[in-house]
Amino acid sequence: MHLKYDVKAKDFSSAGSVSSAIKKILKQLNIAPSLIKKIIVALYEGEVNVVAHSFGGTIECDITEDKVVLIIADTGPGIPNLENAMVEGFSTATDEVREMGFGAGMGLSNIKKHSDTLHIQTGADSPTIVTLTFFIK
Repeated sequence: MHLKYDVKAKDFSSAGSVSSAIKKILKQLNIAPSLIKKIIVALYEGEVNVVAHSFGGTIECDITEDKVVLIIADTGPGIPNLENAMVEGFSTATDEVREMGFGAGMGLSNIKKHSDTLHIQTGADSPTIVTLTFFIK
């Protein structure tokens, strides 16, 4: 099953809507609740990162009988220092984003903690593509 969703930049009122939609589908497919939780935590973090830090993007979800693969792709501006961005608590969020309760600097570290595999393609002034894999056991 292949699903694709658009994510709008700075649309915090819709942040989490993709995660909710995919969670509903995973439940219908009888995926184990503990795995659904891992997937949705990582997905939500990625979705909020697109909303808060990019110019918009897409989330694709491929579900097979042995794995769930998420591709979270934005249109930029990229992560200039990925090593710093992976450190818990490091954030480049604006004051406005922080005032809304986002931008604590836990996004990428939470994604890494909850996914079975993680690949991030990014750089300064370039799109970011985050690919997550979760194995169905």
